Amino acid sequence: MPTLRLVGRPFEGFENALKRQMDAFAETTDADVTFERDHRPLPEIHEDLLATGDIADGTYDLFLCLSDWLPMVAEAGYVHPLDGYLSRDPPDDWPDGWAESLRDLMAYDGTTYGIPYHDGPEIFHYREDCFEDVAEQRAFREAYGRPLSVPRTWDEFLEVADFFTRPEEDLWGTVVAAKPDGHNDVYDFAIQLWSRGGRLLDDDGTPAFDSPEGREALQYYHDLIHDHEVVPSEAVEMESVEAGQFYADGKAAMMWNWSGFGAMAERPDSAVFGHTNYGLIPRGDAPDGEHTSLTVCYGLTVPAGSDHPDLAYDFVRHAASPESDRITTLEGASGTRFSTWRDREIRRSNQFYSMLEAVNTGPVNTLPQIPAYTELNEILNEMVDAVVVEQSKSVEAGLADAADRASDLLD
Repeated sequence: MPTLRLVGRPFEGFENALKRQMDAFAETTDADVTFERDHRPLPEIHEDLLATGDIADGTYDLFLCLSDWLPMVAEAGYVHPLDGYLSRDPPDDWPDGWAESLRDLMAYDGTTYGIPYHDGPEIFHYREDCFEDVAEQRAFREAYGRPLSVPRTWDEFLEVADFFTRPEEDLWGTVVAAKPDGHNDVYDFAIQLWSRGGRLLDDDGTPAFDSPEGREALQYYHDLIHDHEVVPSEAVEMESVEAGQFYADGKAAMMWNWSGFGAMAERPDSAVFGHTNYGLIPRGDAPDGEHTSLTVCYGLTVPAGSDHPDLAYDFVRHAASPESDRITTLEGASGTRFSTWRDREIRRSNQFYSMLEAVNTGPVNTLPQIPAYTELNEILNEMVDAVVVEQSKSVEAGLADAADRASDLLD
C-alpha cells in the first residue's frame, strides 16, 4: 500500500482541508493509498529541507510550497516539472480557471512546477462598528478636525490608528506580524515601499530599496510599534496567523494582512463577526504613492525524490478540482479558482472574496522571481529584525548594510 507524505506549514485551514481532500481521494482512487502529513514552521522547512536539499531525498511525495521558494527549488531540481502531466491529464479548466498571476507564481523559466492551492492577496481589513459609531465619529472630528473615514493614505491611517489605540480597553489601532520569520515582516516592508513608489530591485535586477522611499517605509514601520505605539508590543513576536487572530478577537481596529484572514473574522465565534469590511491598502502621501497589494501563494508540488510521483500528481489534480478548491475555502484557507471566488454561497459567508478576482487580475505586486530570492529574503528579514525588532541599527544603517549584501549576492 503506497503512502504519500506531505510537508507544509501548520495552519488550521490547510490541515483541515487537506485531511478532507486526502480522505476523499483515498475513497475514490483505484490505488490503495494512505497519507501522512508533516506540518512544520516555515523557517524550519527552509532550514532543514530546502537549504540542505533534503526536500528531494525521498522522504516526501507532496510539498505545499510557498511561491517565494519556487524559483529556487525549481532551479535546483528539487521538484518535478508538471507540464507533461498537465498536457496529458490536466485539472478541470486548466489553465483558464486560475488567474495568470497565480499560475505565474507556480512556474519558473516557462515551466510549471506546482498548482495553486491557497492564495489571498494582502488587503485592508477594518471594523465597521468602530468607524460607524456616532460617538466615535463625533470624538474623532473634535480631535482631528475631519470626519472619521476609512484611511486612504498612511498619514490618515496613523491618525485613525492613534485614535483607536486604547490599551486600557484592550484595543489597538492596528496590528502587524513583525516576527522575524522572513515572511510578513519582509512583506510589510515591501508593501510600505511599493505604496510609496519604491522598488526592491530595478529593471536590471540591482537592489533599489536603499532609497528615500525605502527609508520612509522602514521608518514608518518601526515607528508604528515603537514611537507611535499604535501596535501592541508583542507584535514583534507575532506571525501572520497570530496577527489575524488578534484582529478577529476584536483587539485591533484595522490591519493590512492576507485576505484569507477575513475567514477568521467572519466566523460566528469571532468577536468582530458581522462587523468587518475590506478595502484598498493605504498609499503613500507623496505624488508617487499608490494603492498596492502583494500576492504570494502556496502550491502543491511533487518533490523530485518521490517514489510515487504519478500518484502524487493524481492527488494534486484532485486537490485542484472545483469541489476540492471549495473545500479549501470552507475549511478556512483561501481557494484559488475563479469558480470559488465567484461562488455565491462562498461570497455570502466570506465578503472578502468579492475582491480577490479584481486584485489578482489587476496590477498586483509579486516578489522577485529569481532563484536567489530566498537568500535576498533572508537579507531583508535580518534588516527588518535589526531595525524594527532588535532596534540595534538605525534605518539608514540597516538599509545600507542590506543593500550592500544584496548587491554582493546578485552580482
